[in-house]
Amino acid sequence: MRLLAISDLHLNHAENWAALSRMPAFPNNWLIVAGDVADKIRHFRQGMDLLSHRFGKIFWTPGNHDLWTIPSDKDSKRGLAKYLQLVEICREFGIHTPQDPFVQLPNADSPLFIAPTFTLYDYSFRPDDIPDDEALAWAEASGVVATDEIILHPDPYPSRQAWCEVRCRYTEQRLTETAAHGQIILINHYPLRYDLVNLRWIPRFSLWCGTKRTENWHKRFPVHTVVYGHLHIRGTHYRDGVRFEEVSLGYPQNWQPERGIEPYLRQIWPPPGLGLFQSRQSQKR
Repeated sequence: MRLLAISDLHLNHAENWAALSRMPAFPNNWLIVAGDVADKIRHFRQGMDLLSHRFGKIFWTPGNHDLWTIPSDKDSKRGLAKYLQLVEICREFGIHTPQDPFVQLPNADSPLFIAPTFTLYDYSFRPDDIPDDEALAWAEASGVVATDEIILHPDPYPSRQAWCEVRCRYTEQRLTETAAHGQIILINHYPLRYDLVNLRWIPRFSLWCGTKRTENWHKRFPVHTVVYGHLHIRGTHYRDGVRFEEVSLGYPQNWQPERGIEPYLRQIWPPPGLGLFQSRQSQKR
């Protein structure tokens, strides 16, 4: 049994949906889906239904696109209610979410838990000399404003920052409890560290890419591997000896649809070295 991972399927794009539909089944393997399955509820449900029949077990955490409330999507709720709506859809198909008990990997030599987490962001991924109340203006000055500002609602929380704080506190408690029992494969849509956000063309989009609250989680907790997406920049990085895997597929221009999705599945367990499903690795120590 292998644990594979992918994120940012963006199934509202016809090329992405067509490629996913053609992907063969891997019933003996488990799959991590690290967010951004689809913009609309209908596409999200279709994608999770399909994946649940292709893999032995699925683990999901939400991305910002999953949490969007598009006005034309009449089935979509908003804010926390939208997140819980997605959780319920996942549970219909037996998919594990950040609201469910962490699952122990059955074939590891020592206890190893698969931990989907959901932290959101709080605009703290910015240089230290940019004050909090000037962060959005700093990004806007470079022509960058995330669509999240319009259609990712924090209800009933007063802000996305407040929602992020609640999610981080909840996740820290769960990771602390799990740490007493073994190591953790930590799954999050957003990068845990600011120094992993290397967006060459839109560097100030970093505001919508995570929170500095998670910067030391890979050291604070017994983390074996961190799996994340969001950036559409696949790669393997190391921080303090911990492997960070960015596993996104992305929009059609970010990958080669004619190759199909199978080559973009990243192997998380067993650790790399067997050659299957491996993309070129880039390491930074």
